[in-house]
Amino acid sequence: MNARCLILDIGGVLELTPRTGWLARWDERLGLPPGTADRRLADVWEAGEVGTIAEDEVSEQVAARLGLGPVDTESFMADLWDEYLGTPNTELIDYVAGLRRPHCRLGILSNSFVGARELETAAYGFDRLVDEIVYSHEIGVRKPDPRAFAIACARLQVRPGDCLFVDDFARNIEAARAAGMRAHLFEDNAGTVARITAHLDPTVSV
Repeated sequence: MNARCLILDIGGVLELTPRTGWLARWDERLGLPPGTADRRLADVWEAGEVGTIAEDEVSEQVAARLGLGPVDTESFMADLWDEYLGTPNTELIDYVAGLRRPHCRLGILSNSFVGARELETAAYGFDRLVDEIVYSHEIGVRKPDPRAFAIACARLQVRPGDCLFVDDFARNIEAARAAGMRAHLFEDNAGTVARITAHLDPTVSV
């Protein structure tokens, strides 16, 4: 456990995931007051993030709670994943792909949703980008829970102090620092690349 380590978030960092307004469109399509679909499915979203519901059960609950038939349920789930997956942050992904070197461990720690590993692997090949991917729906806890950071470090076999964690939410940055990690709030690629470079090569200043 004597290696520099970089751990990145997915949504908003490796994936660009702007809001698409898909849930609002479904409320309108179904003649529901704004926010209704999200409220009816709030516990399903939470269960999906920590893996206490299976992917097929998510579809069943969507159908039951919104009164959708099979075709509309499939369309609803497709809209969900369209926003979730967003588009690849190609510039940052390409940079990270070039970081493989001795004594450098690469990981992902993501608040996720059941089914994400399969879809993100197929779409973006993150399993080939890093050494370990830690998904909240597979470990049963979400950031900013300190256990999520501890699990990521254990999987990567690194010390927290040797890790730089990159995320787009300030609360997760604060939690990573409280767990003993170095952390960087993602705002743009240039600043993030500079911070990663400085972490991996302490002779570089930013």
